[in-house]
Amino acid sequence: MTDSLPMTVPAPLTPAQRTSIVNLVRRAAKAEILPRFRALAAHEIDQKTGPQDLVTEADRAAEAMIARGLLGLFPNALIVGEEDVSKNPDIVDKIAGAEMAFTIDPVDGTWNYANGLTTFGVILSMTRYGTPVFGLLYDPVMDDSIIADDTGPAQMLRPRRAAQTLSVSKGGPIEQLTGYVGLYNLPQDQRAAMAATFPRFDRATSLRCACHEFRMLAQGNVDFVFCAGLTPWDHAAGVLIAQRAGGHVAQLDGSDYRADAPREGYILAASDTATWGRLRDVFSFLLAE
Repeated sequence: MTDSLPMTVPAPLTPAQRTSIVNLVRRAAKAEILPRFRALAAHEIDQKTGPQDLVTEADRAAEAMIARGLLGLFPNALIVGEEDVSKNPDIVDKIAGAEMAFTIDPVDGTWNYANGLTTFGVILSMTRYGTPVFGLLYDPVMDDSIIADDTGPAQMLRPRRAAQTLSVSKGGPIEQLTGYVGLYNLPQDQRAAMAATFPRFDRATSLRCACHEFRMLAQGNVDFVFCAGLTPWDHAAGVLIAQRAGGHVAQLDGSDYRADAPREGYILAASDTATWGRLRDVFSFLLAE
């Protein structure tokens, strides 16, 4: 009698499909996002929930182009785009039951983009019954992508260069950690208590862009990312990429992240399990709330 061989789990996408998705996002950026950067007229910028929550013509046009391209590649997929959800919020409820769903944030960091800052990106994820299985964080300015699926490492892809495998930092004690916390996504009555934790860290700040915050974590340049106001188009790709770069990611209450997680929850992504635990203890007052 011989030992059975371990079962090989197939990748959610073939290499050709992954390449097609990356190239689709690159084309959308070149056609719809970059030509409008620092060239938007006032009537091409609108508010959604307030002056800090913007949408532009670039968001709408890029999402439409990416959604069309994905449906051409995967005709039976559920497409969940941030701007479409603004009009059809019930789409999010279908993620948990979808065998193949794609989430799109066509311009993550829209406030930065609309105000002429280069810290913006495109986020795309594929989920299977609510679990992220593929993620892409694309920087249109530098034309590079960080991608991962649930079977391999997180990688940086640059044109005409070999793929680079990424790894998170080594973490450490609280006073040595650097990371990102978006105060503006927390309820107003919790912001002062969260801000009071900042002096405990070496540095805590925000880029106003989940795409670049998770990219920095996956590259080992910061030690943690804390997210509130959960939406699948903002966080599903970054969660998976952080995990595949060696990090520990969970909801603040310790449960596994899902793309259909309640919006009121919190995500904590850190370099390793021990660092995650130290951070969870610092932020645990939010669980009592």
